[in-house]
Amino acid sequence: MSEEILINVTPQETRVAVVENGVLQEVHIERTRSRGIVGNIYKGKVVRVLPGMQAAFVDIGLERTAFLHASDIRSAATAESGTVVSPPIHELLQDGQEIIVQVVKDPIGTKGARLTMQITLPARYLVFLPYSKHIGISQKIGDEATRERLRALVQSAMPEGAGEGGYILRTLAETAAEEEIETDIRYLRRVWAACQERIRTAAVRSLIHEDLPLALRAMRDLVRGNIEKIRIDSREIFIKARDFGIEFIPEVADRIEHYPGERPIFDLYSVEDEIQKALDRKVMLKSGGYLVLDQTEAMTTIDVNTGAYVGRHNLEETLFKTNLEAAQTIARQLRLRNLGGMIIIDFIDMTEAEHKRQVLRALERALARDRTKVYVTDMSPLGLVELTRKRTRESLEHVLCHPCPVCEGRGMVKTPQTVCYEIFREILREARQYGADEYMVLASQAVIDLLLDEEAGGLVKLQEFIGKPIQLKVEPLYAQEQYDVVLI
Repeated sequence: MSEEILINVTPQETRVAVVENGVLQEVHIERTRSRGIVGNIYKGKVVRVLPGMQAAFVDIGLERTAFLHASDIRSAATAESGTVVSPPIHELLQDGQEIIVQVVKDPIGTKGARLTMQITLPARYLVFLPYSKHIGISQKIGDEATRERLRALVQSAMPEGAGEGGYILRTLAETAAEEEIETDIRYLRRVWAACQERIRTAAVRSLIHEDLPLALRAMRDLVRGNIEKIRIDSREIFIKARDFGIEFIPEVADRIEHYPGERPIFDLYSVEDEIQKALDRKVMLKSGGYLVLDQTEAMTTIDVNTGAYVGRHNLEETLFKTNLEAAQTIARQLRLRNLGGMIIIDFIDMTEAEHKRQVLRALERALARDRTKVYVTDMSPLGLVELTRKRTRESLEHVLCHPCPVCEGRGMVKTPQTVCYEIFREILREARQYGADEYMVLASQAVIDLLLDEEAGGLVKLQEFIGKPIQLKVEPLYAQEQYDVVLI
């Protein structure tokens, strides 16, 4: 599989696109004025302990206080069974206490950031756990002999007298050489030593450690050995990325290129068009079917429809093929749109159990390529599949868009006729409560046009009923639902 990473840099934002076989799979966006804070370490102050929720709110210097659950506090005790047991929150934290915390989820919507006291520092092949002695290995490395080799490699590479500190080996470590593991360990130790110094001297609500900018995070987290090319359209960032690659990813350093072309790099690969399509509710399938995706506060729903696809054989075969194609497209759309949390997929109902099983397996295989953890349930008798996808940052739609100020995110507005009848009722209320010589209605062009045309008879009858004249005036800046009834 051919994979390329494109990095587009402007003073205002950095955008990273992951392209597989010429098809856009992921988009990451970081804006200079609103950089994500996942991975950042802060010296915070507990402002409120909530025993009923087994959680606390912590001030780390952001607009909203951040949320810390008892299970994310480092001093959680271990039961005899070996499972981790969190003591009551009031035994762990007190109001006004200063603590060192790390952000694991950006603020999303009205929710503050999610915190942990179990600090981790990631590098290319390892994740450092400064407050632990545990050596863990990614579950994606299944071979037991490889796991034992890696565990022994880390233990031998750890410097003597280094004190506490554990490691988790990332999936990429499976093919890493011993010197590469040692390089990561030295790098992580240097970073943690600098953090400890800042912890001793920094004031409360201070930033202790900031994660790498997006361009370098992409180099650290997204680049694999099979990457074909990394193209960057900024010479300054290219130099930084090349230096980072030489130090930490030497095997792909020669594949990092500066793109000097006049045509924007995202246009060259049609990434801009794909981003625009990823903001639409409807996603067309090659067969003629389509998906409809809706994000809500509670969950994301995905509806599969046959559309114009009528098939060649029989109805069941048509539905099966549409669902198979939809499963592949859904997996890509989840990555591309960065949809997280609870997701409900409404596949088209199929009668054959084997077809249902194959569609579910196809979905699971497609989701296996996702870098983000996804959990899938079995298909229900109604053809519904529930899945959860870990959410650590805003979706693409929430990064690039905000709710419509006219419909306020409903996706619907009242018809001009509905607004006309609301105006009639409002005038009746005003006439009964207040005395006025006449009334003036201020509304949008569509509503005024309807009052002068189809609803003109109703307007005349209303004037006769209240015994007062009613004037109409168009307000060009009013949305369709907006109106005012003014007493004159």
